[in-house]
Amino acid sequence: MSAMKRREFLRAGALATGGALVTSRLAFARVAATERRPRFVLVILRGALDGLAAVPPYGDRDYGHLRGEFALRAPGEAKGALPLNGFFGLHPSLGFLGQSYAARELIVFHAVASPYRERSHFDGQDVLENGTALAHAAQSGWLNRALAAAPGERRREAGVALGQNVPLVMRGPAEVTSWSPSKLAGLDDDTLARITDLYARDPLLSVRLADALMADRVAAEQGGAMVQDNAAAPNMAPATAAQPQANPPPGGAYAEIVRAAAGFLRQEDGPQVAVFDTTGWDTHANEGGAEGQLAGRLAGLDKGLATLRSELGPVWKDTAVLLVTEFGRTAAINGTRGTDHGTATMAFLAGGAVAGGRVIADWPGLSSRGLYQGRDLLPTLDLRCVLKGVLEEHLGIPPQPLETSVFPQSERARTLKGLMRG
Repeated sequence: MSAMKRREFLRAGALATGGALVTSRLAFARVAATERRPRFVLVILRGALDGLAAVPPYGDRDYGHLRGEFALRAPGEAKGALPLNGFFGLHPSLGFLGQSYAARELIVFHAVASPYRERSHFDGQDVLENGTALAHAAQSGWLNRALAAAPGERRREAGVALGQNVPLVMRGPAEVTSWSPSKLAGLDDDTLARITDLYARDPLLSVRLADALMADRVAAEQGGAMVQDNAAAPNMAPATAAQPQANPPPGGAYAEIVRAAAGFLRQEDGPQVAVFDTTGWDTHANEGGAEGQLAGRLAGLDKGLATLRSELGPVWKDTAVLLVTEFGRTAAINGTRGTDHGTATMAFLAGGAVAGGRVIADWPGLSSRGLYQGRDLLPTLDLRCVLKGVLEEHLGIPPQPLETSVFPQSERARTLKGLMRG
């Protein structure tokens, strides 16, 4: 199985290579990207999601021993995983992602990691977002620098960050906008008119106020309904997600952000890139298996993704959604029935623009000799390979800035080809 997975990975990395074919394909991809206005959503899962729980390798003979009572069984069995490729499965709370895989709109990456090899959340997230191999090595983020390197006329505010703060990954030379759910009562029309009048004589403040009002209008157009239970995308059956048992995921605020992201991306002249994050993935204790704390949070995440697809409507066909986390968790369950900070994990790439229905993994195995430092899943795929592939094929970012300004000194992280349709 390890050999087979390695060949599958190498075949995926070899797609779209070879002389004139590469040149013509990339040229076509950039033209097509301009015509179809691709959308990209980055979701950061802060806290280090347990990749062996989200995508259990039930076909690995050492998996059950390491996971004990929390090990997920093969698809079709009690407390079984959702089917993927006969070796890996999905956590049963990820019903929408399971449907996306069957519809060939999901790629699962496993044994993947950023260049970071320690276990600090703060430093791990910094490396995940700054695009280098070191924490605190850059004051800007790889996605912002990618927007700045996009070919053609640079669009004003091509990206939007949704949440209380603009994350590092979206800071830098490219102009972006931001939006967050308001905790204050709305201003009445008279007060708003007075503020607009006051700002009218200041070029900077008047522009910023106009941008903020436009952002609020876009978000308001999404309506007042929150994500409903078993929300499903059009033409897809409701997700069979486990219900939260404890520590439930954020409700209204998360739903509002998902709807707002879709509202921005649906606009023909709006941002093409959106970023938001979710928290609560640091499961040191009482993690659970098919049911429990982690199952509830995965169900909330899955429900939000289903809502994003539904809200995007026809734009979904031109959309790629990448879900990443700063690092994985230990292969074995700890003494408090949870998992500690680890190394390699998984990542998801979903969307109508994705050439999905695949698991890409050079699987190292979970034997004691195969584990990293005797405790963690060994990284075999640099996350930057995935990031480069998405940015080049989907957003049309040229290879040269990807290797220099976007991901400096990353030559060994070779671009993963063939991730997108067309």
